[in-house]
Amino acid sequence: MRVSRTLLRVSEGADYADLFTDAARYRIYLMTDDIIRIRCSFSDEFGKEGSYALAMAAWDDELAAGDPDRVRIEGLPVRFEDQGAQLTAATRSLRLIVHKQPFAFEIRDADGTVLHKDVPEKGFVQDKLGRLYHYSAMDANDHYYGFGEKTGKLNKRSRRLRMRNVDTIGYDSEYTDPLYKHIPFYIKWNGSSRKATGMFYHNSYESVFDVGSERSGYWTPYTYFCADGGELDLFFMNGPRLQDVVRRYTDLTGKTIMPTKYSLGYMGSTMYYTELDRNADQAVLGFVERCKEEGIPCDGFFLSSGYTTGKDGKRYVFNWNRDRFPDPEAFIRSLKEAGAALAPNIKPGMLLTHPLYQEFDKAGAYIKDSEGVKPETDRYWGGAASFVDFTNPAGRELWKKHLKSSFISLGVTSIWNDNNEYEIQNEDAKCHYEGAGKGIDALRPVLPNLMARAAKEAIAEEAPDVRPYIVNRAGFAGIQRYAQTWAGDNNTSWKSLKYNIPVILGMGLSGVANQGCDIGGFFGPAPEPELFVRWVQNGIFQPRFSIHSCNTDNTVTEPWMYPAYTPYVRDAIRLRYRLVPYFYSLLREAAEAGSPVMRPLVYEFENDPNVWEESFDFMLGSSILVANVLEPGAAVRQVYLPQGCEWIDWWSGKRYAGGQTIEVPVDIGSIPMFIRSGAVIPLAEGLHNIHNDVVEELKLLIEPSQSSSFTVYDDDGVSNQFKHGNYLKTTVGVKAGSRTELSFGYEGSYDSPVKRIVVELMCSRIAPIQIELQGGKLPLYLDRRDWEASEAGWYYDMERKAALIKYVRPLQEYSVAVDFGVKDLISI
Repeated sequence: MRVSRTLLRVSEGADYADLFTDAARYRIYLMTDDIIRIRCSFSDEFGKEGSYALAMAAWDDELAAGDPDRVRIEGLPVRFEDQGAQLTAATRSLRLIVHKQPFAFEIRDADGTVLHKDVPEKGFVQDKLGRLYHYSAMDANDHYYGFGEKTGKLNKRSRRLRMRNVDTIGYDSEYTDPLYKHIPFYIKWNGSSRKATGMFYHNSYESVFDVGSERSGYWTPYTYFCADGGELDLFFMNGPRLQDVVRRYTDLTGKTIMPTKYSLGYMGSTMYYTELDRNADQAVLGFVERCKEEGIPCDGFFLSSGYTTGKDGKRYVFNWNRDRFPDPEAFIRSLKEAGAALAPNIKPGMLLTHPLYQEFDKAGAYIKDSEGVKPETDRYWGGAASFVDFTNPAGRELWKKHLKSSFISLGVTSIWNDNNEYEIQNEDAKCHYEGAGKGIDALRPVLPNLMARAAKEAIAEEAPDVRPYIVNRAGFAGIQRYAQTWAGDNNTSWKSLKYNIPVILGMGLSGVANQGCDIGGFFGPAPEPELFVRWVQNGIFQPRFSIHSCNTDNTVTEPWMYPAYTPYVRDAIRLRYRLVPYFYSLLREAAEAGSPVMRPLVYEFENDPNVWEESFDFMLGSSILVANVLEPGAAVRQVYLPQGCEWIDWWSGKRYAGGQTIEVPVDIGSIPMFIRSGAVIPLAEGLHNIHNDVVEELKLLIEPSQSSSFTVYDDDGVSNQFKHGNYLKTTVGVKAGSRTELSFGYEGSYDSPVKRIVVELMCSRIAPIQIELQGGKLPLYLDRRDWEASEAGWYYDMERKAALIKYVRPLQEYSVAVDFGVKDLISI
């Protein structure tokens, strides 16, 4: 075992410093005032800089060339001050302290608060098997969030978590570990200092986090990270808020790719249809038509891999089964005419009997065996297979060639990447790694990222102005730059319904804002009616909303599977479509700031100790608290409303003070939702198809008792023209007071189809006395029918306790003033 115990010397470069110890060497980068990189190697030299995961670097990276997602910044100079027993280097926000003996790093903020501290005499370790360890001191009041796609409750303290991509069909969402994603990043929230920090380990070998599960009486309480190989390459991120940490982490690994607008619609799916012997295409088209008949909005269909089945019953990627899909191009065209996009399932493993196997082999496109000569083979769906090597330019180009010919040339720009965990058992199998060569054990979780990147590039090359929609099951840090993700093949159970929520929330805190789970459950018998309804009511708040199943009882999960319960399913999905402008604005926020869409309460209310352990209630954006019914037979739902604001029941309009637990009666149709004071929520009433419907009237639900602002984002939803300024941001500002001011500022050149604005202004105490638009009085209507027939004006809804304000959307920046003064009718 090798342990760094003593600092021997320091060498300062132009933008980094090297530290030499008795066991390892370290390279320090002060990337920004709030991000510090500490690179540790137990070899004589550091490896070459070559990262597929990082989107931002303060050094030259061999893999950055030609990647439009990469940003090169200038780091800060690293100058250490020798203070005897320790060295210090500082930014405006942080102070890095190097203890000479015993060797250890400590990081403090400008206030002197200790944010991170290595365990002295045990900070950086390499064991006799070559595994690398980093031990960090743990405070009694530390909470740990993130770690990517992990089961169980939100706070991972006292857990041991394995990082490896695995196909975990039918997993237990409370206990199974690992799952499909490998994201070695976490956020630490200290309840005493009320400060958050982040730690990202830039290492794609299989690894383990021990978050205080292990204890020893000889050492201070600790956590550790252990990787099977590579280097200990860690990035420390300052807060002090959780939101700051997430923003900095996504600065480092990339923001969420801006999705197509239609991806927010209901995406139908089931394995059942594509397994029909013949005319599966008609089953899919019939599903879309049935949605219309049932009044259920639908905007796409995820096509399961049965469409690729060959004559021998095995699945062959890029192969269309002509019995099931006689004319793929006509099928895709018909689906598009019906207002639905097609997302075909593709897999990177190619069976040895695949018709294209030899073409890929001849191109050298597969991951190779231990000698680097023959394709490595391993078990896969249907038998032995070889796996496309996306670190090989030849593999990427051949893959893109077939993506184009099989799908993109037919009009498909939505790609569903599945079964891409690369569970190759031979850890000595070789990847091309851009010609440098590297073992699969070092690159396994990166390959699904590169698979998604290849799909993005293929669409850009074939249809450059079309925005791609890519969905991935597996992935590594940075997967959000390329794809939406989902939590794989979940089990059909009440437990999955409940515990998939913190799985998704943890992913959001790990930079992956656009994700979800299979609604209704993927693996198991058909969900019982109550469970199915509750799952749909929960699923409508997930960025990816798809009912998808592989039922084990010869059934298919469909929205109308229980006719007596279909109205509840329909109502929930229609609520989802009302919220599309809000969702789209939140996804733009994710693309710019890295913010999650579904947010744990601690993300918005970190100073309220009552939410530090909350795993199941969540915020949709900053304005809506969702407390879904997650237990069978429930008649009431207890909900804790966080401190610092008021809360308004979405349905009844009843107001509650924050900082209390309330009890809400529920029935089978209940979706408990609460509006935060100061909220601005854009809505689209009557939207049924995102592809074809034009939203000419935008509704804004505004709670004005607290000053706030929100940016409503819109663009054409399908092209890349938003990158060139063809978007519209409408920043709605709320200035609270007896004369409440609503301001509307514009940015961008998009010619919005919105012609009318309807503001539902929630009134906490009294009705307005007067409302002005750009200084001119809007007429007051006492009869709602007159207001509805008018072009502009306002009406006070006594039942909702809200002022309904309507007007033609001004094309320039404007304001609305609402006077809440009391009119004295007696003295008149």
